This record gives sequence, C-alpha cells and structure tokens, in this order.
Amino acid sequence: MKKLLNTLFVTTQGSYLSKEGESVLVNVEREVKLRLPIHTIGGIVCFGQVSCSPALMGLCAEKNVLLSFLSEHGKFLARIHGPVSGNVLLRKAQYKMSDDNAGSAQVARSVLTGKLCNCRTVLQRYLRDHGESSTEVGIVSRRIDQHIERLNGISDLESLRGIEGDSARAYFSVFGNLITAQKTDFVFQGRNRRPPMDNTNALLSFVYTLLVHDVQAALETVGLDPAVGFLHRDRPGRPGLALDLMEELRPFFADRIVLSLINLQRVNGKGFRKMEGGAVVMDDTTRKEVLVAYQERKKDELTHPFIDEKIYVGMIPYVQALLFARFIRGDLDAYPPFIWK
Repeated sequence: MKKLLNTLFVTTQGSYLSKEGESVLVNVEREVKLRLPIHTIGGIVCFGQVSCSPALMGLCAEKNVLLSFLSEHGKFLARIHGPVSGNVLLRKAQYKMSDDNAGSAQVARSVLTGKLCNCRTVLQRYLRDHGESSTEVGIVSRRIDQHIERLNGISDLESLRGIEGDSARAYFSVFGNLITAQKTDFVFQGRNRRPPMDNTNALLSFVYTLLVHDVQAALETVGLDPAVGFLHRDRPGRPGLALDLMEELRPFFADRIVLSLINLQRVNGKGFRKMEGGAVVMDDTTRKEVLVAYQERKKDELTHPFIDEKIYVGMIPYVQALLFARFIRGDLDAYPPFIWK
C-alpha cells in the first residue's frame, strides 16, 4: 500500500527514461540523474518533452506502474498500462450496475454526499478562523447544508447532477474569499478550465490532474475499470469512475493544497504567464513547488472515518477504491464516501 505514496514526476525537458534490470533510470543529456527500483514507485508522470524506452514501458506494464504523459503545463495527453487485469467478475458487476439507472443514482448520491460535506467543511474551517467576517461564505455553507439534506430523497441522476452543479457554482462563487494573501495576483472570479484563464484556476486544474492520476492508479490496482463511471457517464478517453471518486477528494485534498500554496506564499504571481490565447500557465519553478507540496500532503496522517484506522493521506484513493470494490461485490450495502471531519 505504501507504494502508492510514491509518484515519480519528471519535469526536466529532454529527459529520457530507461530500464536497467528492475530499476528506472532518468537520463538528462546522456547522464544518469536518478535511479529508482521499480518496486518503490506507484506511478510515473512525465511533463512535456520527456520520452521513455519501450523496455521501460513494458516493465511498468508488468509491475502495474501507471505511466502518464502530460503537456509541459499539465494538460493530460495519454497513459500507458498493460493488459487489463483484476477480477473479471468484479468488472462485470461494475458494468451491470453502471447500466442500471437506480444503481448509478445510488453511487452518485454517495459520491455527492462526500463532495458536498467536504466543501462545507472547507468553508466552515474558514468561518471558524475568521469569525463572521464573510457573510457570503456563511450563506453558501448553509446553502450546501440544504443540498446535502435534499440528496437522500433523490433517485434521479439528472436531479442529482443539478444539485451538484448548483453547489459547485455556489462553492466557487466564494472560493476567492478563502484566499487571504496575494489577492492581487490570485484574483478568483469563478471556475474556468480548458484552458484556465487565471493563476488560481491554473493551480486548481494542475492539482486536479495529479489527483485523478492517483485515483485512476488506485482503481486499476484493485481491479476496477476506471473508465466506467456512474455520475460521470461513459465517454471515449474519459476515466469516468476516477472522476467520480475524485469528486469527494477535491475539496479536502486539492483545494486545500492550492489555498495553502497561495496563502503561505509558497507560489507567487511571477511564476505564471498568460499565453497569447489567454491561457495561464506556470513556469518550471512554480510547477516543481506544487509537486513538492502535493507529495508532502500525501505523507500527512489521519484516521479514516470509515475503517477507523490511521493512514497516510496519500492512501485515501486506494482505501476508497477498495471500499468501492467491496460495494460492487455486495459486501457493503452502500459505498461509504470519504468525509473529512
């Protein structure tokens, strides 16, 4: 399990990854800069002009190490994995439930309960630290409360998506209030993506991409198909189930990392630039700082609310994937989302 804590991020342009026995070599200008045993790595993420040898791709497939390629600025491009593995009966049960509207609605309701509860906690922690200085944050927190209460009585997917959409708009309408430092450089007036048009959205999109990689790797590890989702329906090239399970983790994990980076001034406005088309991208130094913060966060410990055991934060995607597999197999009556307390 601890293996999933370790993701190798390769950001140096022109790097070449190769295989040496059971190890991964990172070469820059024909000089070995890093050598890591494959068994210590949970995944490899390559940014920009980074290439890999066919032999290393084969080793990663054999050892179930997810190999992902992103653009230099964090846009997902492709991933490489080996033959489909895992229990075929588990996957068939997943496909059957995904095709059933009632089953899909049950999963979507659980996922959204986790997401909305964690969004509310992010807002409530801000209110706790800043009192009633932000009336808007308090109003949105109560609005999300109401949506959480409504979820239990809804069994229609479209209605659930409607609640999710309204809650997300409300949450992000006050997200800028949670930024307490560098307000000039990190103005936030709502969520935008593909491409992100401001510094804060560039950070959010980048960290979300990292998180979905980890969730997808966890799902594949336990034998589930990350492409077949419930809240996020099937679309070629989209990891629907990974996006489903990521929803409950985004506020607790990704959003808090972004807020900490800004408020603790670990990143600053000089690390971003606006491209000709309006897209905002990070420079290499800022991107590396984000990756360091992401890995540091994964090493924090907490007590998981369902299994009641102390685990690393980086293990949460794996634990949730295991719980989801148990639910699909019928060992649990419902999928227990991760709810941050």
